[in-house]
Amino acid sequence: MREQQEKEYFAHETAVIDEGCTIGKGTKIWHFTHIMPNCIIGEHCNMGQNVVISPHVTLGRNVKVQNNVSIYTGVQCDDDVFLGPSMVFTNVVNPRSGVNRRGEYVRTRVRRGATIGANATIVCGIEIGEYAFIGAGAVIIRDVKPYSLMVGNPGRHAGWMSQYGHRLKFNDQGIAFCPESGQKYRLDNQNVTKVQE
Repeated sequence: MREQQEKEYFAHETAVIDEGCTIGKGTKIWHFTHIMPNCIIGEHCNMGQNVVISPHVTLGRNVKVQNNVSIYTGVQCDDDVFLGPSMVFTNVVNPRSGVNRRGEYVRTRVRRGATIGANATIVCGIEIGEYAFIGAGAVIIRDVKPYSLMVGNPGRHAGWMSQYGHRLKFNDQGIAFCPESGQKYRLDNQNVTKVQE
């Protein structure tokens, strides 16, 4: 117990943390979670129950990983990413049990503030843009634009979301406001940007 108090993060007694990991202040690691060697986990993250983080994975600050998620080598999540329960990453394009493809891991990047819903699948080698919102159960096979709402299998664009996670409704001038924050957004040529005022 004394060793636990000296750490700047919390790890449940059933969690396994391998050598060479860097874990930020205020992070919480819950029941039966395994953090594998040489991971970098930022400050104030939360790893739910039964999470596996493979070697050399990098997570930014304030990343929320819900129960039963595996984050494989090659995946990078920036600050404020939310990974819903039982969502799935992949890291090999053409896996076969009888063929060792450890040297062929493909990189996947999840940009700041993105949300990936429960049971969604993210096929490797893509980038999910800032504040994108991947709906529950969606299967994402290509890059996702910032603020984009993606649903279905295969994932299709279904609208735009604010940083606060609300559907944006654009007027004829291509302007929308988040109903919670009041932040202003502009839609131009099928790209959304937040307007700095």
